[in-house]
Amino acid sequence: MANYYTDHPEIAFHLEHPLMKRIVELKERNYADAAAHADAPVNYEDAIENYKRILDITGDVAANIIAQNAEAVDQEGPHLIDNRMHYASKTLENIEATRQAGLWGVSMPRRYGGLNLPNVVFSMLSEVIAAADAGFQNIWSLQSCIDTLYEFGNEEQRQKYIPRICAGETMSMDLTEPDAGSDLQRVMLKATFDEKENCWRLNGVKRFITNGDSDIHLVLARSEEGTRDGRGLSMFIYDKRNGGVDVRHIENKLGIHGSPTCELVYKNAKAELCGNTRMGLIKYVMALMNGARLGIAAQSVGVEQEAYNEGLAYAKERAQFGKKIITFPAVYDMLSRMKAKLDAGRSLLYQTARYVDLYKALEDIARDQKLTPEERQEMKKYTRLADAFTPLAKGINSEYANQTAYDAISIHGGSGFIMEYKSQRLYRDARIFSIYEGTTQLQVVAAVRYITNGTYLSIMKEMLEDELACDCMKALRDRVARLVRLYQEAVEKVNAGENQDVHDFLARRLYNMTADIIGSLLLIEDAAKAPELFKKSANIFVRMAEEEVIGSAAYIKAFNPEDLEQFKATDDEPTEA
Repeated sequence: MANYYTDHPEIAFHLEHPLMKRIVELKERNYADAAAHADAPVNYEDAIENYKRILDITGDVAANIIAQNAEAVDQEGPHLIDNRMHYASKTLENIEATRQAGLWGVSMPRRYGGLNLPNVVFSMLSEVIAAADAGFQNIWSLQSCIDTLYEFGNEEQRQKYIPRICAGETMSMDLTEPDAGSDLQRVMLKATFDEKENCWRLNGVKRFITNGDSDIHLVLARSEEGTRDGRGLSMFIYDKRNGGVDVRHIENKLGIHGSPTCELVYKNAKAELCGNTRMGLIKYVMALMNGARLGIAAQSVGVEQEAYNEGLAYAKERAQFGKKIITFPAVYDMLSRMKAKLDAGRSLLYQTARYVDLYKALEDIARDQKLTPEERQEMKKYTRLADAFTPLAKGINSEYANQTAYDAISIHGGSGFIMEYKSQRLYRDARIFSIYEGTTQLQVVAAVRYITNGTYLSIMKEMLEDELACDCMKALRDRVARLVRLYQEAVEKVNAGENQDVHDFLARRLYNMTADIIGSLLLIEDAAKAPELFKKSANIFVRMAEEEVIGSAAYIKAFNPEDLEQFKATDDEPTEA
C-alpha cells in the first residue's frame, strides 16, 4: 500500500539532524506534558518516534485518500451558492479524513488540544499532503495562521479559538485587496470601534483570499482614520459564526482548483483586535507571511517530489525506437537534475524550518520566564538565520517546482499535454507557487541585504569549515569552495558600485548564486551522512551550480552601469538585449 512518507526515506533522514535534539528539548520543556497528557513524549527518542508515527499516518491518508480524490477535486472545484463558498465534495472527504486522523492544530500546545509539533514536522506533513494535492494543502496548512493568534492574541482569545482549530475548523488570512496586492501598505478595509457593542466593525473588500470562507479569519484592516501607510493598520480576528461577510466571487484559476480563492465583502462585520493597534503590518503580518512562505516552500517540495515520481515512472515504461526512454541521455539528464533540485530544495526547506523552530521555541519560553543571556544570544542567532533562509527556501523551491513540473511534461511528450495524465495538473498547480505569498522577485528583495552585508558569505565559509561525516565528499566541497570565491568577488563588485538600478538588476543573479552554493553545501553534508540517498544528487547539483555560478560571476564582472540602457523598454519599441 502506498505511503507518501515511508515511500521517501529522504524525508525521515531530516529528523536525524543534530539540531533536532535542541529543538525537541525546547519544544517539550523537559517533557513536562508527560504527566498530564498520555500522548506526550517522555524523552527525545520517544518524541522522534511520535513524529514518525504522525508522519506515517499522514503519508497513508495522503496516498490513499487525498491523492485518490485529487482528480475529482480538480474537475469539480468549489462552488458559490447564496454568497457562500462550498467545497468540492471530495475536498469535504479530505477534511474529514484529516480530522479523523487528528491532523489539525498540530503546532499548538497540548493544553489547547494540539499536538505540539515543531515546524520541521509541520513542514514535512505539508510536503506529504502537497504531493497528494497542492490545492488541498492550501486549505489544510492555513491552520498555521493560529500560530500568529497564539503569539500575539490574549489568553482569552487563545482559549476561545485555538481548540476550534485543533478540532478541525479552517482558517484564512485576509490581507490583499483590489488595490493592495504586494503593497499591503495600501490596504483600506476600514475598522471602526463600536462603543455600544464594545467591538470592532469591519467594512470593505478583500480579494484573492485563499480559503476565504473559512471559519476563523485573521484580517488586516485600517484602524487609524486619516492614515494611508502601514502605521495605520491593525490585525483583527473575524469569526464566521458572527456573520457580516459575503463571498462575492470565487476566482476561476489556472491551477490549485480545490483551493477556493475568494473575493469577500465585509459589511459591518464584528471583529476582535488581535494584539495592539498599528502593529498589524509592521509586526503581525510579517510573522504571518514568514510562516506562509515556509508553507509554500513545503508545498513546492511536495509537488517537486510528485512531478519527479511521474516523470521517472513514465520514462521507465515508455519505449521509443526499441528502447525505454529512460536509457536516452537527454531523458536521464533531465531526471537527474529534477532529483538533484528536489534533494537540495528539501534540505534548504528543513534547514530553514529548524532555524525557525529554535527561535520560536525560545520566544515562547520567554513569555513565561526570563531567558538566560546564553538563550537570548541563541534566539538572536537563529532569528537572523531564519530571516535569511526563509526567502531562499520559498523563492528557490517555488522555482524548482515550476521547472520540475515543466520537465515532467517534457518527459511525457505529447501525453503530458493530455488532461488524463497527472503531469498537466502538477504543472498548472505549480505556477502559482512563485507568485503568491510574495513573488520570487520579492524574495530577492528580502534576501539581497543578506547578500550585500555578507551574511550568506559568512554562512558559506562556516559550512566549508564544518567537519564532514566522511571524506567521500571532500573533493566535491573543494569545488564548491572555488564557487564561494567567485561569489565573493561578484558581491564585492556589486557593492563597489553606487548605481541602485544596477544593484537591483543584478540582484536576481546574486540570489540564484547564493541558493546554488548553500544548496550544494547542504546536500554535500547530507551525502556525507547518507551517500546511498544523496551522493548522486550532490554530484549532479554541484555541476549545475558550477554552470550557473561561473556564468553569473562572469556576467557580473563584465557588467558596467551603461550596459543597463540596453535593457530598458520604451513605449514605442520592445526591449533589446
